[in-house]
Amino acid sequence: MPRASSSPSQPVENAKPSCERALLLDLGQIDLSATLANREQMFELIPHRHEMALLDRIVWASESSLNGVGAMKIRGDEFWVRGHFPGKPMLPGVLMVEAGAQLSCYLFNRLQENPQVAAFLRIESAAFRRSVTIGEELILLCDVVKASPRRFISEIQGIVDGHICFETRISGMRIADIEQ
Repeated sequence: MPRASSSPSQPVENAKPSCERALLLDLGQIDLSATLANREQMFELIPHRHEMALLDRIVWASESSLNGVGAMKIRGDEFWVRGHFPGKPMLPGVLMVEAGAQLSCYLFNRLQENPQVAAFLRIESAAFRRSVTIGEELILLCDVVKASPRRFISEIQGIVDGHICFETRISGMRIADIEQ
């Protein structure tokens, strides 16, 4: 399981970490251009649809399903572009966190016998460090720090061009089976 060391991050292909804070995962061991699951395949394990299906693909997941990487490409046709903000579209921070939560939900459901709808219980220590705009790809890192059949707690980071855009800790809980 590629975990980041406490030492400063080293440059890797497709991501040039230049941040002072440590990344959750060692991206040097992960091909960020890979696709483990496309949108249709993700829908088998996450309930999000239509405008709220934010992830474009799952890049990588550990064998334990406790760590993963996802990607969200900002195309310019998303529902928020016109109004947040006219002339300078910026992905809303709450949607960055939601995209990370969808990755966490995907990993949580890899651990379940039957896919579950999981809802937020808590967002803690959210910090936003860089905006994300049209043409950029937000790479999401997730480290599930606690998981049970009913609940999970995950650390999440979003990265663009090697810079941490946001980081937070979320908690989620199973509320229903996913209707296929």
